[in-house]
Amino acid sequence: MKITRLQTFVVEIPFHDWGKERPKTPTNWHSLENVLVRVEDELGNVGWGEAFGYFVADGTRALIDRLLAPLVVGQTITDIPAWNLDTQFRLHIFGRYGVTMFGLSGVDMALWDLKAQREGVPLHQLLGQSSRTAIPAYASLVRYGDNGLAPAICEKALEEGFRHIKLHENTVHEVAACRRAIGPDIPLATDVNCSWSIADTRQWLPMLAEHGLAWLEEPIFPPEDFTALAGLRGNGVPISAGENWCTAVQFENAMRDGAVDSIQPSVTKVGGISECLRIAALADQYGTLVLPHSPYFGPGLLATLHLAAVQPGVPLVEFHYVEADGWLYDIHSLKHDGAFRVPTGNGLGLDIEMSVFERFLRC
Repeated sequence: MKITRLQTFVVEIPFHDWGKERPKTPTNWHSLENVLVRVEDELGNVGWGEAFGYFVADGTRALIDRLLAPLVVGQTITDIPAWNLDTQFRLHIFGRYGVTMFGLSGVDMALWDLKAQREGVPLHQLLGQSSRTAIPAYASLVRYGDNGLAPAICEKALEEGFRHIKLHENTVHEVAACRRAIGPDIPLATDVNCSWSIADTRQWLPMLAEHGLAWLEEPIFPPEDFTALAGLRGNGVPISAGENWCTAVQFENAMRDGAVDSIQPSVTKVGGISECLRIAALADQYGTLVLPHSPYFGPGLLATLHLAAVQPGVPLVEFHYVEADGWLYDIHSLKHDGAFRVPTGNGLGLDIEMSVFERFLRC
């Protein structure tokens, strides 16, 4: 397929999390910055992708426009994974992680959507064999830091049909309050965003085990300290990480070192669909569970569903449990009884809601 055009857009959609009003910081936010990538081929077919953009949308977009677009427009691309690896090599001097890989992720995703559109098939048919029509999801809550509010939001998510919950509460007391609210049978995890020391984590793991925590996510900083993470395993709570890792190389290093019980690749960050497929193959090789990171409402969520459809061992996908002022896709049409149907339309499977796109287009 010959790529004739590449465009980038930032669509910023406010959301509400039912919590207290807080200033916009890297840990508390109230809008979703979607960096969208649109590619077009010589036949007029269009593909869409999403590059990670929360708080770094302008940097990610600039990287795509300045460095990636010249490597795409005018090129005939037949083997997307090979193009992906070649592009990683050509751009490595600008950084193997961060916005370089975020940008590559979005372009790679758009190319896969375009390829599936050209072939007239759902994306998952290009990625592997699939017999899964729906993927269970967990409600991924924001951090409330409130022993009354967080349990109430857990109960709200259960009432809407979710049967798995992930918190972002970072104290044992907050986790305990949520466990009391939902009872002993609902799987409950928490992501503390690298905010604990190794010593504190080791001290608190037995207490978290008493509350039946399904997994503890990113307990320590830096998140790529694989040796330290490996030393925390085997204390009654599975350890998970990976949303802040990029490329299959880093994931293989983590799995080889026995750093975690499960990995969490994010399709908008790691290098796109091509890199997620490489990571999936490595996870099979090392016998490691994959729990995709996907707090997105755009192409990133749809791509995650297609990837999960061809990975029978993926038990859950993540759903960012907030209420947005608009939806780039009719996500609610896919959600039923705590699971998301795998889209069956061509490519990513749903059409962008252009009225929402235009209403919240920032640049």
